[in-house]
Amino acid sequence: MGAGGGPLKFWLRRLFMLVLTLFFVTIITFVAFQIIPGDPAQLMLGTEADPQAVETLRHQLGYDQPLLQRYGSWIFQLLQGDLGSSIRFQQSVSSLISARFSVTLTIAFIAMVVAPLVAFPLGMLAARYSRRWPDYIISMVNQVGMAIPSFWLGMVVILLFSVVFQWFVPLHFVPWSEDPWLAIRSLILPALIVAIPPTAVLTKMIRATMLEQLRSDYVVTGLSKGLSHWMVMVAHVLRNAMLPVITVMGMSMAELLAGSIVVEQVFGLPGVGRLLLSSIGYRDLPVVQGMVVIFTTLVILVNFMVDLLYHRLDPRVHVGE
Repeated sequence: MGAGGGPLKFWLRRLFMLVLTLFFVTIITFVAFQIIPGDPAQLMLGTEADPQAVETLRHQLGYDQPLLQRYGSWIFQLLQGDLGSSIRFQQSVSSLISARFSVTLTIAFIAMVVAPLVAFPLGMLAARYSRRWPDYIISMVNQVGMAIPSFWLGMVVILLFSVVFQWFVPLHFVPWSEDPWLAIRSLILPALIVAIPPTAVLTKMIRATMLEQLRSDYVVTGLSKGLSHWMVMVAHVLRNAMLPVITVMGMSMAELLAGSIVVEQVFGLPGVGRLLLSSIGYRDLPVVQGMVVIFTTLVILVNFMVDLLYHRLDPRVHVGE
């Protein structure tokens, strides 16, 4: 791209792709949940309900309208910041999600902070001592971290630390309004479990990228000038190895949110996971659709910020150039 207007055109394209992706997500989300078997009106009134009463409720809920008209109404509400009303709870979807979203988002945020803080030292250590015992041990731990399901590890942790050692009370969450610090403390252990798979993936990626950079000419030059391996790695290699690692961190955001939803079920936390599962079973489509749109938007925005950071670290990089 040329110097004049190139970056602006690049970011305009990125914004356009962001909006287009969100648009397609709304279509897929809406259509997918409309074709799932089951009638919300029938579920609300019961299988023995009068057919006329069921039809009346379907009309009140708008399910007797054509699919395209229902989608248009839903999109119009979304553009106004209205996610609709829950069929089951008879209250706004926004208030339902916001009351539980802080738990899930806090778990994901703690995990997203912990993962790179642990992965960078381990990855650098494995690269520095490649094909030696520190590298072998870290690689073995990585394989275990990527293979063990989070929900199974959560059950083992609860059994070990609450039943055996009795270090914390299982299935207990202190509300934010009572004590924010105790609320965060009750989320740290689930967050650490959620952080294990992305930490393992990041460690493996950091090791690979740093090994590739360590073979570069500038590393040989730095070492020939008397610089230590660690000084070269921290001062020079780390910056160049950051670019692919940042991409992986952005892509892991969806995994962190999904892992948070699963793990909070194991720990009995009042996050969006329980709301999502109950809403799917009850065919509470406004809640499910609203949650999918929120999570998708969050993941897309995180990846957009990753692009910003990617360009900040290396202004020469332009996707599609």
